[in-house]
Amino acid sequence: MSRTATDRRAFTPADVVRVAALVSLVVGTLTLGGIAGALFLLVLGGVSVPRALDLPAPLDVAYGASLIFAAWASQLEWYDAVDWLDLAVHLVCTGLIAAVAYLALVRWELLPGTVATPPARASAGVVVVTAGLGAIAAILWEVGEWAGHTYLDEGIGVGYDDTVTDLAAGLLGALIAGLVLARRERRPEVRS
Repeated sequence: MSRTATDRRAFTPADVVRVAALVSLVVGTLTLGGIAGALFLLVLGGVSVPRALDLPAPLDVAYGASLIFAAWASQLEWYDAVDWLDLAVHLVCTGLIAAVAYLALVRWELLPGTVATPPARASAGVVVVTAGLGAIAAILWEVGEWAGHTYLDEGIGVGYDDTVTDLAAGLLGALIAGLVLARRERRPEVRS
């Protein structure tokens, strides 16, 4: 359900997340340097997307918070301290990124809604497209890690096992997101 014109002007919990992204940009840049600043600038841009698309508030908050968490985990070396954290972040973030990308394409009318297609086929399409978008996001993420390692900071962890497991976790997250979106699409719309 989309927000009304009045709600769009109100300060929301998701806007708190956007403020946290802005604070992270300033603090990260001042305390950790330019590479951290570039990372948090990407995060700030990313957390602005759901507001511009008027996406559901829970997705907006989860998406933004996960991006901020992922960036801070990288900068504070939590991935080195907690073995499983990298895969968990790839699973969650890629799933949420895939959901936002799918809903963006629907909002921009680049993908049809489920109205014109029988529900079972439409649900399968939602899952396939969302998983595909997540796979693309996971690949771009890994290319970004490689480029960061190669050109900016050799401390960025890359390697065959890391890349393959990150891609697998991201794809699983996107598949789960697709299933959740498909279930959401099949629910009858409640009119108020």
